[in-house]
Amino acid sequence: MEIDTNTPKNTSSTPSSIGSAQRPGEYLRQIRMSQGKELSDVAQELKISEKQLVALEKDDYQSLPQAPFIKGYYRAYAKFLNADATALIQRFDEIYSTDTGLTSSHTLKDSPIKSMGRLTRGKRRGSNTWLKRIILLILIIAIVWALWSVLSNWMSKNHQTQLVDNANGVEVIEFDSAGVGTGVASSSGDQLVLDFNRPTSVMIQDATGNTLAQGRQSESLTLSGQAPFSIRIDDAEAVQLKLNNEQIGLSSYTNASGSADFRLSP
Repeated sequence: MEIDTNTPKNTSSTPSSIGSAQRPGEYLRQIRMSQGKELSDVAQELKISEKQLVALEKDDYQSLPQAPFIKGYYRAYAKFLNADATALIQRFDEIYSTDTGLTSSHTLKDSPIKSMGRLTRGKRRGSNTWLKRIILLILIIAIVWALWSVLSNWMSKNHQTQLVDNANGVEVIEFDSAGVGTGVASSSGDQLVLDFNRPTSVMIQDATGNTLAQGRQSESLTLSGQAPFSIRIDDAEAVQLKLNNEQIGLSSYTNASGSADFRLSP
């Protein structure tokens, strides 16, 4: 049993209130002793170490945390002992600045708790920055993928609507095995043969409106269709033309720019 040598042995009653000259820790210690409570019991109940309770009862503020924490300890201790916490805190505010030279509402400049708070906020800011970067990267990848999908679909549709010569990028018209343009029978058609000495663009249609050849050509073409033919050649000198095996001179159809645009029948 702890013995209070500073308290008269005949004092058994609990102090009704803290005196004007009494210190908070001393006041709580007297109440605890009068109630016969051990310091270890208080520590276990309040979840405060005995070392801190000793510092509280001695009003050793240099060994304790900041003033707000001390107030919290005092309130919890006073409540446990059924003491007047309000008067106790008022008394603490009066003597704290005298003991420490600080106000009871101060916060330490280099408080470990404040430093931990700054560190935590700094880590959170760093985490938020990386999270934003990752989200931005995902968005960029999604946009690029969407654009590529649209472009691929467009190219696929364009390939389906046009037959492109992979060798020179020339649009050509498919013919049947007899060399006849689509929709024209070879037995009743006329035959055109074009030989090229250099690439040039041509546009050839027969009387029914079928397009027999279109685009830039560089290889010989043998076409069949219904005369008369509508023929346009960008570079007339680059082409030698035959109709039903008869050589056709293009000079009379060639204009000043070197192109030829005319209709041809047998």
